[in-house]
Amino acid sequence: MARRRRKKKQSHINESWLLPYSDLLTLLVALFIVLFASSDINVEKYFQIANVFRDELSAGSGKGLLDYDSEPIPPSMKEGRDDGDYMEEGEDDEEGLNEEDIEGQRELMKLQGIQREINDYIEEAGLTKEFGTELTGEGLLITMRNDILFDSGSAVVKPEGRQVAEDVSQILYTEPPHQVVISGHADDVPIHNAEFDSNWQLSVTRAMDFMQIILENNNLDPTMFSVKGHGEFDPAYPNDTDENRARNRRVEVLVLPNYEINVPDETGEQ
Repeated sequence: MARRRRKKKQSHINESWLLPYSDLLTLLVALFIVLFASSDINVEKYFQIANVFRDELSAGSGKGLLDYDSEPIPPSMKEGRDDGDYMEEGEDDEEGLNEEDIEGQRELMKLQGIQREINDYIEEAGLTKEFGTELTGEGLLITMRNDILFDSGSAVVKPEGRQVAEDVSQILYTEPPHQVVISGHADDVPIHNAEFDSNWQLSVTRAMDFMQIILENNNLDPTMFSVKGHGEFDPAYPNDTDENRARNRRVEVLVLPNYEINVPDETGEQ
């Protein structure tokens, strides 16, 4: 009688460990999604996210990982506030930062970025004596002495002044755009020639001609630009020396902020 051959026992690898492993990976992915989504806290979205994950992860298993006796509160909302005192939209927090404050801080950073670009351009072009920038609560002020832009008594922009205007126009392009005011200034020496009856007329014409070159950049919106002429009536320095008079003969470009900004003083306080 022939012997029965024993069937070779097949080995089987227990893969049941994959189930908790996959659950762990799912929880990790969910955790990172929640952290990313709530990095810029929106109260309404925060609670929506928390409720969704609590429902999903506790389905069929009683009390889940995200089941709390009370609603979860973001730490930044909880510190320094009474329980249940959630920050509504537009409400100040303990540090006085509401939505307008945050937008103001972002706007300040944008203007600081433009100022850095202008300062880099000034240094690279070797124009430190002819250019200057100042950031105030009114906006970013860019000052250019007339010597580089115009000949004496003329409103025609010189070739080197045209190049300056074209370079500045590239830096003035922002998204979203900003209101820009271009102002002309003169010293107190009276002018009266065939073209101009006063320093007032000369200063506004210079601002206009400079603006027209800037607006040759088709990326800029002309409706965001305006000009002013101050003549000799808004000096930056006393008109008591030739050097001060030269510094008063200038064109200023003021980039207005889209939101109210608080510029820190030299001590770093706002």
